[in-house]
Amino acid sequence: MSATSPHRVERWVPGARVLRTYEKQWLRADLVAGVVLAAILVPQGMAYAELAGLPAVTGLYTTIACLVGYAIFGPSRILVLGPDSSVSPLIFAAIVPLLAGGDPATAIALAGMMALMVGLIEIGLGLGKLGFVADLLSKEVQVGYMNGLAITIIVGQLPKLFGFSTEGDTFIEDVKAFFAGLDQTDATTLAVGLACLLVLLGLPHLTRRVPAVLVAVVGATVVSAALGLAQEGVKTVGALPQGVPTPAFPWTNISDVGPLLIAAVGITLVSLTDTIATATSFAARRGDEVEPDQEMIGMGAANIAAGFFQGFAVSTSGSRTAVAEQSGAKSQVTGLVGAGLVLLLLLFLNGLLADLPQTTLAAVVIVAALSLMDLGILRRYFQVRKSALALSLVATAGVVLFGVLWGIAIAVILAILMFFRRNWWPNGAVLAPVEGVPGWHSIDTYPDAPQLPDILVYRWEAPLFFANAGIFRQQVRRLVREQHPAWVVLQCEAITDIDVTAAEMLEKLDKELNAAGVHLAFAELRDRLQDLTLRYGLFETLDRDHFYPTLKAAVREVQELGPLPAGEELPGRRRHRRQKAGRRHPDGAAKP
Repeated sequence: MSATSPHRVERWVPGARVLRTYEKQWLRADLVAGVVLAAILVPQGMAYAELAGLPAVTGLYTTIACLVGYAIFGPSRILVLGPDSSVSPLIFAAIVPLLAGGDPATAIALAGMMALMVGLIEIGLGLGKLGFVADLLSKEVQVGYMNGLAITIIVGQLPKLFGFSTEGDTFIEDVKAFFAGLDQTDATTLAVGLACLLVLLGLPHLTRRVPAVLVAVVGATVVSAALGLAQEGVKTVGALPQGVPTPAFPWTNISDVGPLLIAAVGITLVSLTDTIATATSFAARRGDEVEPDQEMIGMGAANIAAGFFQGFAVSTSGSRTAVAEQSGAKSQVTGLVGAGLVLLLLLFLNGLLADLPQTTLAAVVIVAALSLMDLGILRRYFQVRKSALALSLVATAGVVLFGVLWGIAIAVILAILMFFRRNWWPNGAVLAPVEGVPGWHSIDTYPDAPQLPDILVYRWEAPLFFANAGIFRQQVRRLVREQHPAWVVLQCEAITDIDVTAAEMLEKLDKELNAAGVHLAFAELRDRLQDLTLRYGLFETLDRDHFYPTLKAAVREVQELGPLPAGEELPGRRRHRRQKAGRRHPDGAAKP
């Protein structure tokens, strides 16, 4: 084996690198952090499994499998994966329409198949170095989606918190069913649930050394067992199945593949966006490097492992990762310790949480949903950019009114439309010199700035391409009609591309303006784009002498030329003095 072979293995299997570089002094910290982490993994795994419409124990199967899978293939030293409050509702929304009679075995198979699809998509993206897909959801759309998701989760968990059950296919139906069923409220169940909510929300304000979820779960289980709450009508989790399932392929009907694949794409977008953001945040604090493509491969491996062990799709948990970091985690050994303790629970202590009230799990989910919400940033959007606020609220409404799957689709479409909107209808500004302020500035910002006689200086703030070429032409025409300049100087610093359609538009616009006695000049156009205009053949129409390295140079020369009669050829047709090999600023410095 060559000397470089181990490093090739570590490139694709980062867990091998951890084994090779692991330091003995890390072991105690990883063991302690793993024990603390396990205390959170169990209740949250069970709660999010039920949120996904699956038996609670599948959350523990998922937790074990994904932590082992990521420890082998994931690059981050402390990132913690598992069932997640933002992914579980997507799973529920995808599998419920495919269930004929609510059979748990079928639901598990559907969820497992979807986990495999998510895993394969993520691995494919990682191998293809397509980490940029995590950026398809802009920040304001992410905020809106998460706020809508939190609202739907909370409303869906309220009946369980109050001790009764409801059925509804939409958010509105869920709200109506909840209020209609309030007369079925079990007072004891509600009291336990509210007490757990108080602990989960209040304890972190007093101390973060003890996980609030651990206190709530242990306290509720002890009280339930001591007072025999199950006999009083409080629904409990019951004993978990002993052992862990053997790996098996989650077979489903071929007709289910299409709907599951659509949901898998949505889950991939949500989980990758969350994972890259979380990994970047924690890596920056620890001085580590983020490997987005390998993160996707690690995520994919974790999902495939979960799919083969009666689990469901997972994502990164910022809260659990924070707990691991605060507990002193040094490596993925922390996750393996946590997975090992969950395994021991299933093998030897499966009755330990039999008396845990279901309302406690509802409280855990509600608090997790509240952590997804970010209402403060909406206030900031209102102050700095109202269009961002509108987009965020539309994304929230999409999730609430049309469901989480359609909400994801709406969020992605909004993000794409927002991109096109900003490039399709970009800002354009008339510029003028401002006394006492260096440079040229928009007259919208400085309305009293004097414009130069016979010269219109116009800045276009986007690439020129087929979708906005017509709008560019309309704006220039309108300004020429209003101001009657002899020269239109285009400040091109923000123009990063000119496609074929835009080039043809420039040619026609130049001829039209020349016929009216108006001429075009270009300032600060990139050398690459000047060469492109040459290949397009635009120098047959546009005067090559009137491409300038700076706006100052352009204005100075067109002032010297002054107005020209309509249709007159520009004087001299001089060969351009600034050749490609050495274009110069007026001060003699070479333009980069």
